[in-house]
Amino acid sequence: MPVNPPATPDPAPERVPHLAEFLNELRGERRLSPNTSRNYEQAVREFFLWLKQGEGRVIEPEAVNRMHARSFIIESQRRLDRRTVHLHVSALRAFWKFLLRRGHVPSSPWVGLMLPKLAKKLPLFLTEEHMRTLLAVPAQLAENQTGEGSDGAKRAFELSRDRVMLEVLYGAGLRVSELSNLSWGQLDLEDGIARVRGKGSKERLCPLGATAVDALRTHRANFAKSTAHTVPVLTQANGKPISPRWVQLRLKTFLKLAGLPLDLSPHKLRHSFATHLLNNGADLRAVQEMLGHARLSTTQIYTHVGIARLQEAHRRAHPRA
Repeated sequence: MPVNPPATPDPAPERVPHLAEFLNELRGERRLSPNTSRNYEQAVREFFLWLKQGEGRVIEPEAVNRMHARSFIIESQRRLDRRTVHLHVSALRAFWKFLLRRGHVPSSPWVGLMLPKLAKKLPLFLTEEHMRTLLAVPAQLAENQTGEGSDGAKRAFELSRDRVMLEVLYGAGLRVSELSNLSWGQLDLEDGIARVRGKGSKERLCPLGATAVDALRTHRANFAKSTAHTVPVLTQANGKPISPRWVQLRLKTFLKLAGLPLDLSPHKLRHSFATHLLNNGADLRAVQEMLGHARLSTTQIYTHVGIARLQEAHRRAHPRA
């Protein structure tokens, strides 16, 4: 088997038997997000390229055996972190399940294989004080703003939009993709609710919080040219839609101004949202619903954050700790 990682994701989808059908099922019947479908496709393509490099020829799915699968897992650990190995194998297991359902293979070589143990990694988050500092930056910039005409109007728009971006990310605990796709038709500002379509196109109701609602109302009144159902809430100054990458870069600007670490991502605001709710007595299942987690165990990681905080306080203050 090869030692070097695959260079480019080749063979192309049509050269991996049944991959195109699998991707159609992911996007159509299972309604997975484009990002998830793309990750599954890349994992399958990289595996078959790895096979081709090792065997010197294209291997058909029905010829893949447990030795191939086990060798791939062992070698992947030399160049990928454990979580990525788990994600790749998860994609390959899903592909073989699809092949089994369609009768293309007699069995799956991935069933029952041992994977490297994942370390329990607690999510990083901002403290409540740090969040207050970050959320205050747009208002502070607005107070210090000078300038008139088109430049002043553009700056006012940007600061209002950026306030909405930060307040909604933290106030509703949205994923960055959910924020960038948010439209006016998804909002009920009277009840303070956003109707969000998350992973797997599952819809959920997200309370926004009074501060986020105020930011949205102000932005709508002063800057929204249209609030039609499909019009995005957040746009660039030229009216073009924003992207998740745009949000990440924009957040770094405010982290720098707030004196906070620049490696914090929009997802860390989602972690902060969940951690702060649970630290202040919110019900775990309610937080699960707000986050859109399919399993309660996914949400329970945030209780470990609270426990770790209590243990640290105990260690610092108790004379017998």
